[in-house]
Amino acid sequence: MSDRRDFLKRTLAPAGALCIAGVLPATASAEGRAEEKADLSVEPSLLSQKLRKVTRATAWKLVEQIKVGFKTFHCQGMVKIGNDFWVSSVEIADYTGGTFDRSKGKGHLFRIDASGKLLSDTAIGEGAIYHPSGIDYDGKHIWIAAAEYRPDSQAIIYTFDPAAMKLQEIFRWQDHIGGILRNPLTNTLHGISWGSRRFYQWQLDKDGRVQVPGGNHRDSAHLNGSFYIDYQDNQWLGGKEILYTGLSVYKKPDGSRMAIGGFEMLDLDTQLPVHQVPLELWSPVGGAPITQNPSFFELAGDKVRAYFMPDDNESTIFIYEA
Repeated sequence: MSDRRDFLKRTLAPAGALCIAGVLPATASAEGRAEEKADLSVEPSLLSQKLRKVTRATAWKLVEQIKVGFKTFHCQGMVKIGNDFWVSSVEIADYTGGTFDRSKGKGHLFRIDASGKLLSDTAIGEGAIYHPSGIDYDGKHIWIAAAEYRPDSQAIIYTFDPAAMKLQEIFRWQDHIGGILRNPLTNTLHGISWGSRRFYQWQLDKDGRVQVPGGNHRDSAHLNGSFYIDYQDNQWLGGKEILYTGLSVYKKPDGSRMAIGGFEMLDLDTQLPVHQVPLELWSPVGGAPITQNPSFFELAGDKVRAYFMPDDNESTIFIYEA
């Protein structure tokens, strides 16, 4: 896809109509843009309609592999803008007695070209708040959070302008935010906590600001009623739907562990899944569930194309079609 608008036209528009015409620009730019009002379509986007047809029996074909040419650490979120991939990652700085010191580390936002070459590396977070989140792109900004590397902690929510290469703090929150995105139709932010056990929603004003409530921020959460996977990355599907990917590790009676990955499509009105699918795909290199780390989905003609980056440190972007 040549740019984000091409992606949106081919994936987010409901059949027979473009639900967000005029809302998103053709590509990221340093210039600001005025939000245009748009009716929130209740009809699923084209990408959503295709994903709803995916089942456990769906055949996924590995069509390409992009070997990443640098140490990636533990990647968290991914978006594709034009031909480049933007990937968030957490680097653990110090190990003590075989375990890592969660108070020390670095957050990264990598820009990677289609050959796997590192184009840029932006530092994310501050001090002990360095664990980047799952990310998404709204047509102008990448939304990204950084949090302490533990549950029930604190986070900083940022926007990143990929055209101007500018990171801006928007607000702070008293919980670990593990995934963040903006719905441009409603101008709302949607976030998840550590392990995606809590959902958060924040309304942005016309100046892009959030009114942060007093008291315990976790009191404003809506609890996640789905438990089979913990969400790792997120992507707005258009309208009122979010796509989450992730995994959970299950312990067997003999002490061995089994990891299952998959995706869930969430309805923003009910905050309940409307389609859940385990993905029986594993990294061809390391054997990890394919949704262990970041993902990104788009349409390629009449097929769903998915990008996965499941392996730490020595990573490959695996491209599948269904």
